[in-house]
Amino acid sequence: MIIRKQAHPRAALVGNPSDGYFGKTIAFTFTNFQAEVVLYETPKLEIRPSERDHSKFDSIAGLVEDVHLFGYYGGVRLLKAAVKRFFDYARRNDIELHKRNFTVHYHSSIPHLVGLAGSSAIITAGMRALMEFYEVTIPNPELAGMVLAVETEELNISAGLQDRVAQAYEGLVYMDFDRDRMEHEGRGRYESLDPDLLPRLYIAFRADLSQCSEIVHNDLRFRFDRGDEDVREAMLFWAQLTDRVRDALAAGRFDDLGGLLDANYDRRATLYDVGDGNRELVATARATGASAKFTGSGGAIIGTYADDSMYTELEKRFRPKGVRVIRPAIGKPGGEQT
Repeated sequence: MIIRKQAHPRAALVGNPSDGYFGKTIAFTFTNFQAEVVLYETPKLEIRPSERDHSKFDSIAGLVEDVHLFGYYGGVRLLKAAVKRFFDYARRNDIELHKRNFTVHYHSSIPHLVGLAGSSAIITAGMRALMEFYEVTIPNPELAGMVLAVETEELNISAGLQDRVAQAYEGLVYMDFDRDRMEHEGRGRYESLDPDLLPRLYIAFRADLSQCSEIVHNDLRFRFDRGDEDVREAMLFWAQLTDRVRDALAAGRFDDLGGLLDANYDRRATLYDVGDGNRELVATARATGASAKFTGSGGAIIGTYADDSMYTELEKRFRPKGVRVIRPAIGKPGGEQT
């Protein structure tokens, strides 16, 4: 039996990066790209490398380009850490796993390091494959927490719950990371929303503008923990902004959304240098009349646009800059609420 499981990229609609700071966010998964993990029974346990794990290059310049785009580590470490965390979960919960071995490998078409949660998608797909192979059910809130732990505890990658919650539940998700609930239960309050509430959205990205989320989050975490007033006020601002967007979606007030999304980015840009390239991404989009904010830590933006002519103008202005523009196909809700 061959098991194939997928997970999709995440776009933060509003509220990011407050998810790691007891804030609120709305995010969604979209199916234009995917990470797929394939698992099948074999005599020995093996994690096979993907094309992003290769060590052969046409030249030294090719090696440098590969490192620039994908870093020094591919997805093998993600799957290895996921398998270890899955085993730990089973042992803690007195779940007896059968003794059969497997081979697992992955493929991902998700653009790398542009704030679309490609790494957590690989881990989520891997967890789903392990769950089916061992016939173990893990509730979505716990699944999201496990994926986060793979990154933060196993691999020492700074991250928040938003990406993993969106990918566990799929579709459009409202998340409230209330401090009391997070500290007592280790999870927030998550609610699947109707994707049909969303207005016209675009996503634009360019890989060479990527900024490692660890760098951004480490700085914000340090400032937040030491009581930096600007950072703490921004987290409250983004949480309140999320509720305003949720209300606007429920009421069908699409005209309000562009300004609210713009405000999310504008506040972020006051906290640290987002980089000239990222500023140009946002400015180019806004020059067409579209709104624009980061989908994650940089390299990709999301916003609203009015009509097909504005979308065409976005493509026209971004094409010479090597920026790809897509209409995200929103994923369908797949999980229970809690």
